[in-house]
Amino acid sequence: MELENRISNKALTVWKISGLIGSSITWIICIAIFTLTVFFEWTYWVFGGVVILSIIQSYLTIFLMPSVKWKRWRYEVRNTEIDIQSGIFVIKRTLIPMIRVQHVETKQGPLLRKYDLASVEISTAATMHVIPALDLAEADELRHYISRMASVEEEDV
Repeated sequence: MELENRISNKALTVWKISGLIGSSITWIICIAIFTLTVFFEWTYWVFGGVVILSIIQSYLTIFLMPSVKWKRWRYEVRNTEIDIQSGIFVIKRTLIPMIRVQHVETKQGPLLRKYDLASVEISTAATMHVIPALDLAEADELRHYISRMASVEEEDV
Protein backbone atom coordinates (compact mmCIF):
# COMPACT_ATOMS: atom_id res chain seq x y z
CA MET A 1 0.00 0.00 0.00
CA GLU A 2 1.44 3.34 -1.08
CA LEU A 3 1.35 6.17 1.47
CA GLU A 4 -0.52 9.28 0.33
CA ASN A 5 1.12 12.30 1.96
CA ARG A 6 4.29 13.83 0.56
CA ILE A 7 6.55 16.47 1.96
CA SER A 8 6.56 19.95 0.42
CA ASN A 9 7.94 20.57 -3.09
CA LYS A 10 10.01 23.35 -1.52
CA ALA A 11 12.04 20.63 0.21
CA LEU A 12 13.80 20.09 -3.12
CA THR A 13 15.10 23.66 -3.07
CA VAL A 14 16.22 23.41 0.56
CA TRP A 15 18.03 20.10 -0.04
CA LYS A 16 19.69 21.45 -3.20
CA ILE A 17 20.93 24.51 -1.31
CA SER A 18 22.23 22.24 1.47
CA GLY A 19 23.99 20.16 -1.17
CA LEU A 20 25.46 23.31 -2.68
CA ILE A 21 26.83 24.35 0.71
CA GLY A 22 28.39 20.92 1.22
CA SER A 23 29.82 20.96 -2.30
CA SER A 24 31.29 24.42 -1.73
CA ILE A 25 33.25 23.03 1.20
CA THR A 26 34.44 20.17 -1.01
CA TRP A 27 35.58 22.64 -3.70
CA ILE A 28 37.44 24.74 -1.11
CA ILE A 29 39.32 21.59 -0.11
CA CYS A 30 39.94 20.91 -3.82
CA ILE A 31 41.49 24.38 -4.23
CA ALA A 32 43.65 23.79 -1.15
CA ILE A 33 44.87 20.50 -2.63
CA PHE A 34 45.66 22.27 -5.91
CA THR A 35 47.68 24.88 -4.00
CA LEU A 36 49.58 22.14 -2.18
CA THR A 37 50.12 20.29 -5.47
CA VAL A 38 51.70 23.38 -7.05
CA PHE A 39 53.63 24.42 -3.92
CA PHE A 40 55.11 20.98 -3.16
CA GLU A 41 55.35 19.96 -6.82
CA TRP A 42 53.22 16.85 -6.39
CA THR A 43 51.99 14.99 -9.41
CA TYR A 44 48.82 16.43 -10.89
CA TRP A 45 46.96 13.11 -10.96
CA VAL A 46 46.18 13.62 -7.24
CA PHE A 47 44.53 16.92 -8.02
CA GLY A 48 42.76 15.42 -11.07
CA GLY A 49 41.34 12.61 -8.95
CA VAL A 50 40.10 15.07 -6.33
CA VAL A 51 38.43 17.18 -9.05
CA ILE A 52 36.67 14.15 -10.52
CA LEU A 53 35.44 13.07 -7.07
CA SER A 54 34.28 16.64 -6.36
CA ILE A 55 32.30 16.78 -9.60
CA ILE A 56 30.62 13.46 -8.80
CA GLN A 57 29.88 14.54 -5.22
CA SER A 58 28.44 17.87 -6.40
CA TYR A 59 26.17 16.20 -8.95
CA LEU A 60 24.91 13.67 -6.43
CA THR A 61 24.24 16.11 -3.57
CA ILE A 62 22.84 19.00 -5.61
CA PHE A 63 20.87 17.30 -8.39
CA LEU A 64 20.30 13.58 -8.00
CA MET A 65 19.83 12.85 -4.29
CA PRO A 66 17.32 15.64 -3.48
CA SER A 67 14.91 14.55 -6.21
CA VAL A 68 15.19 10.84 -5.40
CA LYS A 69 14.83 11.58 -1.68
CA TRP A 70 11.73 13.72 -2.32
CA LYS A 71 10.11 11.03 -4.49
CA ARG A 72 10.62 8.38 -1.79
CA TRP A 73 9.56 10.41 1.27
CA ARG A 74 5.94 9.75 2.23
CA TYR A 75 4.01 9.64 5.44
CA GLU A 76 0.55 9.03 6.78
CA VAL A 77 -0.86 9.82 10.21
CA ARG A 78 -3.81 7.74 11.36
CA ASN A 79 -5.71 7.71 14.65
CA THR A 80 -3.64 4.87 16.09
CA GLU A 81 -0.32 5.06 14.23
CA ILE A 82 2.12 7.09 12.18
CA ASP A 83 3.51 5.46 9.04
CA ILE A 84 6.74 6.91 7.58
CA GLN A 85 8.47 5.85 4.37
CA SER A 86 11.98 7.11 3.62
CA GLY A 87 15.20 6.13 1.94
CA ILE A 88 17.09 6.62 -1.28
CA PHE A 89 18.36 3.21 -2.36
CA VAL A 90 16.83 1.15 0.44
CA ILE A 91 13.22 2.06 1.18
CA LYS A 92 12.44 1.98 4.90
CA ARG A 93 8.91 1.92 6.35
CA THR A 94 8.46 2.80 10.00
CA LEU A 95 5.21 2.32 11.88
CA ILE A 96 4.95 4.27 15.14
CA PRO A 97 2.02 3.41 17.44
CA MET A 98 0.42 6.56 18.89
CA ILE A 99 0.58 5.07 22.38
CA ARG A 100 4.40 5.08 22.10
CA VAL A 101 4.65 8.79 21.25
CA GLN A 102 6.05 10.73 24.19
CA HIS A 103 6.89 14.07 22.66
CA VAL A 104 6.19 15.90 19.40
CA GLU A 105 7.62 19.21 18.20
CA THR A 106 8.28 21.29 15.11
CA LYS A 107 11.74 22.55 14.22
CA GLN A 108 13.05 25.10 11.74
CA GLY A 109 16.59 25.84 10.74
CA PRO A 110 17.54 28.95 8.77
CA LEU A 111 16.87 27.38 5.36
CA LEU A 112 13.55 25.87 6.40
CA ARG A 113 12.49 29.20 7.93
CA LYS A 114 13.37 31.06 4.70
CA TYR A 115 11.05 28.78 2.72
CA ASP A 116 8.26 28.63 5.39
CA LEU A 117 8.91 24.97 6.12
CA ALA A 118 9.28 23.00 9.34
CA SER A 119 10.16 19.47 10.35
CA VAL A 120 8.01 17.48 12.75
CA GLU A 121 10.01 15.47 15.30
CA ILE A 122 8.26 12.57 17.00
CA SER A 123 9.93 11.08 20.06
CA THR A 124 9.28 7.66 21.51
CA ALA A 125 11.06 6.07 24.46
CA ALA A 126 13.70 4.54 22.21
CA THR A 127 14.02 6.73 19.12
CA MET A 128 13.31 10.00 17.38
CA HIS A 129 11.48 10.08 14.03
CA VAL A 130 11.41 13.09 11.72
CA ILE A 131 9.02 14.11 8.98
CA PRO A 132 11.12 16.76 7.20
CA ALA A 133 10.25 19.88 5.25
CA LEU A 134 6.49 20.27 5.60
CA ASP A 135 4.76 23.57 4.94
CA LEU A 136 4.70 25.47 8.23
CA ALA A 137 0.90 25.41 8.60
CA GLU A 138 0.79 21.69 7.78
CA ALA A 139 3.60 20.97 10.28
CA ASP A 140 1.79 22.86 13.05
CA GLU A 141 -1.49 21.12 12.25
CA LEU A 142 0.24 17.73 12.20
CA ARG A 143 1.98 18.45 15.53
CA HIS A 144 -1.36 19.36 17.14
CA TYR A 145 -3.08 16.30 15.68
CA ILE A 146 -0.38 13.86 16.80
CA SER A 147 -0.33 15.51 20.21
CA ARG A 148 -4.09 15.09 20.60
CA MET A 149 -4.05 11.49 19.37
CA ALA A 150 -1.10 10.53 21.57
CA SER A 151 -2.22 12.71 24.49
CA VAL A 152 1.26 14.16 24.92
CA GLU A 153 2.34 17.62 25.85
CA GLU A 154 3.71 19.57 22.91
CA GLU A 155 6.56 22.04 22.64
CA ASP A 156 7.23 24.75 20.06
CA VAL A 157 10.80 25.41 19.06
